[in-house]
Amino acid sequence: MGVPRGMLARVDAEITIRVADELLMFLPAARREPVRRVPYDGTSTLGHLVESLGVPLPEAGPMTIAGEPVDAATRTRDGDEVRVRAVPRPQPVPLEPGQVAPRFLLDVHLGTLARRMRLLGLDTAYHNDMDDPALVVQANEERRVLLTQDRGLLRRRALWFGAYVRGPKPDGQLRDMLGRFAPVLRPWTRCTACNGELVPVDKTEIERELEAGTRRSYDIYGRCGRCRQVYWRGAHGDHLEEIVREATRLVADDRADGAAEGRAGGSDRAGAAVPE
Repeated sequence: MGVPRGMLARVDAEITIRVADELLMFLPAARREPVRRVPYDGTSTLGHLVESLGVPLPEAGPMTIAGEPVDAATRTRDGDEVRVRAVPRPQPVPLEPGQVAPRFLLDVHLGTLARRMRLLGLDTAYHNDMDDPALVVQANEERRVLLTQDRGLLRRRALWFGAYVRGPKPDGQLRDMLGRFAPVLRPWTRCTACNGELVPVDKTEIERELEAGTRRSYDIYGRCGRCRQVYWRGAHGDHLEEIVREATRLVADDRADGAAEGRAGGSDRAGAAVPE
């Protein structure tokens, strides 16, 4: 019995996918070329084909075929040439009424980054014992952007919004997050231990909780409304101030660059606790 001609045509069909340089890191090292010929079975969506290369869909930005915008649900045709850009920076995040910055959830490997984000006043949930399914549930229920370095986690279809964090160390990870989202910052307003909001507290209300040296040296204090931890600008103040200054500068620069690109035709754009 012969094989139907149409089936042979589908097996032999191919498309060309051009991947932005920023996305090459997701491809296997042995096949890390910006242009790939990909077999096409006639039924797979473009999103499935892009992920089959190794690029998680949350990291894939605008996609085009012959210059025309398409989405991940598109079914390509034999001979199509697809261009996949990186996500735009700053990347917009849907916000609820009255919300000025995204809420975040970090996976178990990003604890130091979580503390630095809280230092900057970003609503940042973090657990050191939560598995992947539970992370997706919390991210979806609380509309939090899930930050991770687990590519498999970003490929979970149920996840509403995720992003890969670049960099092996907290300094680089923070720069990457700020460049990706350029969020509104409110430094010194969150507890770096539990993410609760800090409220000013009179020294006389807490002096019994303070060491004698601290009482003599500092007059301004805040207390976490959730875990009741007391904060003041201590020995690590200069280091933390530098983190805040640098973050504030980066966000201002990123917002200015994003606005300038938008005016120039941005639719074609690619794509207080110790924090250690």
